[in-house]
Amino acid sequence: MTNTQRHMRGADRATLATNLKTAYQTGSSVRDLAHQHRRSYGFIHKLLTEADTPMRRRGMRPNNTAPADQ
Repeated sequence: MTNTQRHMRGADRATLATNLKTAYQTGSSVRDLAHQHRRSYGFIHKLLTEADTPMRRRGMRPNNTAPADQ
């Protein structure tokens, strides 16, 4: 863990989870969010899960109509 990262608890964690949920639901990928926030994929995924975020299937666009590579 670097000096810029610390364990998140309480209101800070809830606020970040809400912000991540909004970004994910508007089209950002988990990997994009992890890169933007300089956190691991697993940490971002866990916060999204804690925020009851409906997760897209792998490779799906936000509107769930077609795989991202098509």
